Amino acid sequence: MAQPIQGNRTKQPSLSQLRAFVAVAEHLHFRDAAAAIGMSQPALSGAVSSLEEALGVQLIERTTRKVLLSAAGERLAVRARAVMDAVGALVEEAEAVRAPFTGTLRLGVIPTVAPYLLPAVLRLVHDRYPALDLQVHEEQTSSLLEGLTAGRLDLLLLAVPLGHPGVTELPLFDEDFVLVTERTHRLGGRADIPREELRDLPLLLLDEGHCLRDQALDICREAGRVDGTPVTTTAAGLSTLVQLVAGGLGVTLLPRTAVTVETDRNPALATGRFAAPAPSRRVALAMRTGTARHEEFGRLAEALREAMAALPVRTTAAGEH
Repeated sequence: MAQPIQGNRTKQPSLSQLRAFVAVAEHLHFRDAAAAIGMSQPALSGAVSSLEEALGVQLIERTTRKVLLSAAGERLAVRARAVMDAVGALVEEAEAVRAPFTGTLRLGVIPTVAPYLLPAVLRLVHDRYPALDLQVHEEQTSSLLEGLTAGRLDLLLLAVPLGHPGVTELPLFDEDFVLVTERTHRLGGRADIPREELRDLPLLLLDEGHCLRDQALDICREAGRVDGTPVTTTAAGLSTLVQLVAGGLGVTLLPRTAVTVETDRNPALATGRFAAPAPSRRVALAMRTGTARHEEFGRLAEALREAMAALPVRTTAAGEH
Protein backbone atom coordinates (compact mmCIF):
# COMPACT_ATOMS: atom_id res chain seq x y z
CA MET A 1 0.00 0.00 0.00
CA ALA A 2 1.30 3.42 -0.90
CA GLN A 3 2.33 5.48 2.13
CA PRO A 4 1.29 9.13 2.49
CA ILE A 5 3.99 11.53 1.49
CA GLN A 6 5.22 13.54 4.44
CA GLY A 7 5.80 17.15 3.64
CA ASN A 8 4.92 20.72 4.45
CA ARG A 9 1.15 20.61 4.35
CA THR A 10 0.80 24.38 4.76
CA LYS A 11 2.47 25.06 1.43
CA GLN A 12 0.06 26.25 -1.27
CA PRO A 13 0.13 24.44 -4.63
CA SER A 14 0.94 26.55 -7.66
CA LEU A 15 -1.21 26.81 -10.79
CA SER A 16 1.55 25.24 -12.86
CA GLN A 17 1.58 22.24 -10.52
CA LEU A 18 -2.20 21.88 -10.74
CA ARG A 19 -2.09 22.26 -14.52
CA ALA A 20 0.53 19.50 -14.78
CA PHE A 21 -1.48 17.19 -12.52
CA VAL A 22 -4.73 17.77 -14.44
CA ALA A 23 -2.92 16.94 -17.70
CA VAL A 24 -1.52 13.71 -16.26
CA ALA A 25 -4.92 12.79 -14.82
CA GLU A 26 -6.49 13.27 -18.23
CA HIS A 27 -3.89 11.47 -20.35
CA LEU A 28 -2.47 8.94 -17.82
CA HIS A 29 0.77 9.25 -19.73
CA PHE A 30 3.60 11.67 -18.91
CA ARG A 31 4.80 12.21 -22.47
CA ASP A 32 1.32 12.85 -23.83
CA ALA A 33 0.43 15.10 -20.92
CA ALA A 34 3.62 17.12 -21.35
CA ALA A 35 2.95 17.56 -25.07
CA ALA A 36 -0.66 18.63 -24.41
CA ILE A 37 0.36 21.56 -22.21
CA GLY A 38 3.66 22.45 -23.90
CA MET A 39 5.90 21.42 -21.00
CA SER A 40 8.95 19.21 -21.03
CA GLN A 41 8.46 15.76 -19.55
CA PRO A 42 11.00 16.25 -16.74
CA ALA A 43 9.42 19.58 -15.81
CA LEU A 44 5.96 18.02 -15.74
CA SER A 45 7.12 15.11 -13.60
CA GLY A 46 8.79 17.54 -11.23
CA ALA A 47 5.66 19.69 -11.00
CA VAL A 48 3.52 16.69 -10.05
CA SER A 49 6.07 15.56 -7.46
CA SER A 50 6.16 19.06 -5.97
CA LEU A 51 2.37 19.08 -5.79
CA GLU A 52 2.38 15.75 -3.97
CA GLU A 53 4.92 17.16 -1.52
CA ALA A 54 2.88 20.31 -0.99
CA LEU A 55 -0.35 18.39 -0.38
CA GLY A 56 1.22 15.59 1.61
CA VAL A 57 -0.44 12.82 -0.40
CA GLN A 58 0.56 10.55 -3.26
CA LEU A 59 -1.45 11.41 -6.37
CA ILE A 60 0.17 9.20 -9.01
CA GLU A 61 1.15 5.54 -9.01
CA ARG A 62 4.07 5.19 -11.36
CA THR A 63 4.94 1.83 -12.93
CA THR A 64 7.25 0.90 -15.77
CA ARG A 65 4.34 0.53 -18.20
CA LYS A 66 1.61 2.96 -17.22
CA VAL A 67 0.51 5.76 -14.94
CA LEU A 68 -2.44 5.38 -12.58
CA LEU A 69 -4.18 7.78 -10.25
CA SER A 70 -4.15 6.82 -6.61
CA ALA A 71 -7.41 6.93 -4.68
CA ALA A 72 -6.42 10.38 -3.40
CA GLY A 73 -5.43 11.40 -6.93
CA GLU A 74 -8.84 10.51 -8.29
CA ARG A 75 -10.57 12.63 -5.65
CA LEU A 76 -8.25 15.60 -5.93
CA ALA A 77 -8.23 15.57 -9.75
CA VAL A 78 -11.86 16.70 -9.64
CA ARG A 79 -10.94 19.65 -7.43
CA ALA A 80 -7.90 20.49 -9.52
CA ARG A 81 -9.98 20.60 -12.72
CA ALA A 82 -12.47 22.91 -11.02
CA VAL A 83 -9.66 25.25 -10.00
CA MET A 84 -8.25 25.34 -13.53
CA ASP A 85 -11.74 25.93 -14.98
CA ALA A 86 -12.22 28.84 -12.57
CA VAL A 87 -8.87 30.30 -13.59
CA GLY A 88 -9.84 29.94 -17.24
CA ALA A 89 -13.09 31.79 -16.58
CA LEU A 90 -11.16 34.57 -14.85
CA VAL A 91 -8.81 34.94 -17.81
CA GLU A 92 -11.76 34.88 -20.22
CA GLU A 93 -13.49 37.67 -18.31
CA ALA A 94 -10.33 39.77 -18.25
CA GLU A 95 -9.88 39.33 -22.00
CA ALA A 96 -13.51 40.22 -22.69
CA VAL A 97 -13.31 43.40 -20.62
CA ARG A 98 -10.00 44.40 -22.14
CA ALA A 99 -10.74 43.79 -25.80
CA PRO A 100 -14.21 42.77 -27.04
CA PHE A 101 -14.50 41.25 -30.51
CA THR A 102 -10.97 39.87 -30.41
CA GLY A 103 -9.68 36.36 -29.88
CA THR A 104 -11.71 33.27 -30.68
CA LEU A 105 -15.49 32.98 -30.95
CA ARG A 106 -16.74 29.39 -31.29
CA LEU A 107 -20.17 29.69 -32.89
CA GLY A 108 -22.55 26.73 -33.06
CA VAL A 109 -25.24 26.75 -35.77
CA ILE A 110 -28.07 24.32 -36.56
CA PRO A 111 -28.20 22.81 -40.08
CA THR A 112 -31.52 24.48 -40.96
CA VAL A 113 -29.99 27.92 -40.32
CA ALA A 114 -26.33 27.59 -41.34
CA PRO A 115 -26.57 27.59 -45.18
CA TYR A 116 -28.98 30.53 -45.27
CA LEU A 117 -27.73 32.91 -42.59
CA LEU A 118 -23.99 32.24 -42.38
CA PRO A 119 -23.22 34.40 -45.45
CA ALA A 120 -24.65 37.43 -43.62
CA VAL A 121 -22.88 36.48 -40.39
CA LEU A 122 -19.53 35.98 -42.10
CA ARG A 123 -19.79 39.28 -43.99
CA LEU A 124 -20.61 41.11 -40.77
CA VAL A 125 -17.69 39.60 -38.87
CA HIS A 126 -15.29 40.22 -41.75
CA ASP A 127 -16.32 43.85 -42.20
CA ARG A 128 -16.97 44.95 -38.63
CA TYR A 129 -14.89 42.63 -36.43
CA PRO A 130 -11.74 41.74 -38.41
CA ALA A 131 -9.80 40.84 -35.24
CA LEU A 132 -12.36 38.19 -34.25
CA ASP A 133 -11.36 34.59 -35.00
CA LEU A 134 -14.75 33.05 -35.84
CA GLN A 135 -14.93 29.25 -35.72
CA VAL A 136 -18.19 27.68 -36.93
CA HIS A 137 -19.58 24.32 -35.77
CA GLU A 138 -22.72 22.95 -37.46
CA GLU A 139 -24.57 20.50 -35.20
CA GLN A 140 -28.10 19.64 -34.09
CA THR A 141 -29.65 21.55 -31.21
CA SER A 142 -29.04 18.98 -28.47
CA SER A 143 -25.36 18.73 -29.33
CA LEU A 144 -25.00 22.51 -29.49
CA LEU A 145 -26.56 22.97 -26.06
CA GLU A 146 -24.28 20.32 -24.62
CA GLY A 147 -21.29 22.09 -26.15
CA LEU A 148 -22.39 25.48 -24.84
CA THR A 149 -22.93 24.34 -21.26
CA ALA A 150 -19.66 22.36 -21.27
CA GLY A 151 -17.69 25.36 -22.55
CA ARG A 152 -16.81 23.80 -25.90
CA LEU A 153 -18.86 26.50 -27.68
CA ASP A 154 -19.25 30.19 -26.83
CA LEU A 155 -22.40 31.20 -28.68
CA LEU A 156 -25.22 29.49 -30.61
CA LEU A 157 -27.35 30.52 -33.59
CA LEU A 158 -30.51 28.44 -33.62
CA ALA A 159 -34.29 28.29 -33.33
CA VAL A 160 -35.88 29.06 -29.96
CA PRO A 161 -37.39 28.80 -27.40
CA LEU A 162 -34.99 26.34 -25.83
CA GLY A 163 -36.24 26.16 -22.26
CA HIS A 164 -32.74 25.24 -21.13
CA PRO A 165 -31.58 26.36 -17.64
CA GLY A 166 -28.48 28.50 -17.62
CA VAL A 167 -28.93 29.66 -21.22
CA THR A 168 -29.95 33.20 -22.21
CA GLU A 169 -31.58 33.83 -25.59
CA LEU A 170 -31.02 36.97 -27.67
CA PRO A 171 -33.85 37.08 -30.26
CA LEU A 172 -32.88 38.09 -33.79
CA PHE A 173 -35.93 37.60 -36.00
CA ASP A 174 -39.12 35.67 -36.68
CA GLU A 175 -39.70 34.03 -40.06
CA ASP A 176 -42.75 32.40 -41.61
CA PHE A 177 -42.90 28.85 -42.88
CA VAL A 178 -43.94 28.29 -46.49
CA LEU A 179 -45.39 25.20 -48.13
CA VAL A 180 -43.27 23.68 -50.90
CA THR A 181 -45.14 21.64 -53.49
CA GLU A 182 -44.85 20.43 -57.04
CA ARG A 183 -45.47 23.15 -59.63
CA THR A 184 -48.80 21.58 -60.63
CA HIS A 185 -50.09 21.10 -57.08
CA ARG A 186 -53.42 22.79 -56.32
CA LEU A 187 -51.80 24.80 -53.48
CA GLY A 188 -48.71 25.84 -55.43
CA GLY A 189 -48.28 29.62 -55.57
CA ARG A 190 -51.22 30.43 -53.31
CA ALA A 191 -50.83 33.21 -50.73
CA ASP A 192 -53.76 32.32 -48.47
CA ILE A 193 -53.37 28.65 -47.60
CA PRO A 194 -55.40 27.70 -44.49
CA ARG A 195 -53.40 25.80 -41.89
CA GLU A 196 -56.08 23.15 -41.95
CA GLU A 197 -54.71 21.97 -45.30
CA LEU A 198 -51.86 20.37 -43.35
CA ARG A 199 -54.22 17.80 -41.84
CA ASP A 200 -54.11 15.35 -44.73
CA LEU A 201 -51.23 16.38 -47.01
CA PRO A 202 -48.44 13.81 -47.63
CA LEU A 203 -45.87 15.65 -45.52
CA LEU A 204 -42.12 15.07 -45.81
CA LEU A 205 -40.01 16.03 -42.79
CA LEU A 206 -36.44 15.90 -41.57
CA ASP A 207 -35.06 13.00 -39.55
CA GLU A 208 -35.42 12.72 -35.80
CA GLY A 209 -33.20 15.15 -33.89
CA HIS A 210 -33.77 18.21 -36.07
CA CYS A 211 -35.65 20.94 -34.23
CA LEU A 212 -37.32 21.95 -37.51
CA ARG A 213 -39.01 18.55 -37.60
CA ASP A 214 -40.45 19.13 -34.13
CA GLN A 215 -41.60 22.62 -35.07
CA ALA A 216 -43.33 21.33 -38.20
CA LEU A 217 -45.09 18.60 -36.23
CA ASP A 218 -46.28 21.19 -33.70
CA ILE A 219 -47.71 23.27 -36.55
CA CYS A 220 -49.49 20.20 -37.93
CA ARG A 221 -50.99 19.36 -34.55
CA GLU A 222 -52.21 22.96 -34.19
CA ALA A 223 -53.84 22.59 -37.60
CA GLY A 224 -55.73 19.52 -36.40
CA ARG A 225 -53.52 16.78 -37.82
CA VAL A 226 -53.95 13.74 -35.62
CA ASP A 227 -50.89 11.90 -34.35
CA GLY A 228 -51.89 8.78 -36.28
CA THR A 229 -51.72 10.52 -39.64
CA PRO A 230 -48.61 9.13 -41.37
CA VAL A 231 -45.62 11.44 -41.74
CA THR A 232 -42.81 10.22 -43.98
CA THR A 233 -39.31 10.88 -42.65
CA THR A 234 -36.78 10.36 -45.39
CA ALA A 235 -34.27 13.22 -45.37
CA ALA A 236 -31.32 14.45 -43.33
CA GLY A 237 -31.33 17.91 -44.92
CA LEU A 238 -33.62 20.47 -46.53
CA SER A 239 -32.00 20.12 -49.96
CA THR A 240 -32.97 16.46 -50.06
CA LEU A 241 -36.49 17.25 -48.89
CA VAL A 242 -37.19 19.64 -51.75
CA GLN A 243 -35.81 17.15 -54.27
CA LEU A 244 -38.24 14.57 -52.93
CA VAL A 245 -41.05 17.10 -53.30
CA ALA A 246 -40.00 17.78 -56.90
CA GLY A 247 -40.12 14.05 -57.50
CA GLY A 248 -43.74 13.88 -56.46
CA LEU A 249 -43.34 12.15 -53.10
CA GLY A 250 -45.15 14.79 -51.06
CA VAL A 251 -44.95 18.36 -49.76
CA THR A 252 -42.79 19.99 -47.10
CA LEU A 253 -42.41 23.09 -44.96
CA LEU A 254 -39.47 25.47 -45.34
CA PRO A 255 -38.50 28.53 -43.32
CA ARG A 256 -38.58 31.66 -45.50
CA THR A 257 -34.81 32.20 -45.37
CA ALA A 258 -34.27 28.80 -47.02
CA VAL A 259 -36.69 29.27 -49.92
CA THR A 260 -34.46 31.14 -52.36
CA VAL A 261 -31.51 28.77 -51.93
CA GLU A 262 -33.56 25.57 -52.04
CA THR A 263 -36.29 26.23 -54.63
CA ASP A 264 -35.44 29.04 -57.07
CA ARG A 265 -33.35 26.88 -59.38
CA ASN A 266 -35.89 24.07 -59.65
CA PRO A 267 -38.77 24.81 -62.06
CA ALA A 268 -40.62 21.72 -60.84
CA LEU A 269 -41.28 23.37 -57.45
CA ALA A 270 -43.79 25.95 -56.24
CA THR A 271 -44.16 27.68 -52.89
CA GLY A 272 -47.33 28.74 -51.14
CA ARG A 273 -47.83 31.10 -48.22
CA PHE A 274 -50.20 30.53 -45.34
CA ALA A 275 -53.03 32.81 -44.42
CA ALA A 276 -52.32 35.13 -41.49
CA PRO A 277 -51.25 34.46 -38.87
CA ALA A 278 -48.75 32.26 -40.68
CA PRO A 279 -46.86 29.59 -38.74
CA SER A 280 -43.38 30.82 -37.92
CA ARG A 281 -40.22 30.18 -35.97
CA ARG A 282 -37.92 32.47 -34.00
CA VAL A 283 -34.15 32.49 -34.57
CA ALA A 284 -31.86 33.77 -31.85
CA LEU A 285 -28.39 33.78 -30.42
CA ALA A 286 -27.98 31.78 -27.21
CA MET A 287 -25.24 32.23 -24.64
CA ARG A 288 -24.41 30.93 -21.18
CA THR A 289 -26.22 33.00 -18.57
CA GLY A 290 -23.62 35.11 -16.80
CA THR A 291 -20.93 34.67 -19.45
CA ALA A 292 -18.15 37.22 -19.23
CA ARG A 293 -18.87 38.17 -22.85
CA HIS A 294 -22.57 39.00 -22.39
CA GLU A 295 -22.16 42.66 -23.39
CA GLU A 296 -20.13 41.71 -26.45
CA PHE A 297 -22.71 39.12 -27.52
CA GLY A 298 -25.52 41.59 -26.99
CA ARG A 299 -23.83 44.06 -29.32
CA LEU A 300 -23.28 41.28 -31.85
CA ALA A 301 -26.98 40.41 -31.72
CA GLU A 302 -27.92 44.02 -32.43
CA ALA A 303 -25.51 44.13 -35.37
CA LEU A 304 -26.99 40.90 -36.74
CA ARG A 305 -30.52 42.31 -36.52
CA GLU A 306 -29.39 45.25 -38.64
CA ALA A 307 -27.59 42.99 -41.13
CA MET A 308 -30.65 40.77 -41.54
CA ALA A 309 -33.13 43.58 -42.05
CA ALA A 310 -33.03 42.92 -45.81
CA LEU A 311 -34.04 39.28 -45.38
CA PRO A 312 -37.71 38.15 -45.62
CA VAL A 313 -38.02 38.10 -41.83
CA ARG A 314 -39.35 40.24 -38.98
CA THR A 315 -36.48 41.34 -36.75
CA THR A 316 -37.14 41.37 -33.03
CA ALA A 317 -36.06 43.77 -30.32
CA ALA A 318 -33.86 42.64 -27.47
CA GLY A 319 -35.94 40.99 -24.78
CA GLU A 320 -39.02 40.68 -27.01
CA HIS A 321 -41.09 37.55 -26.51
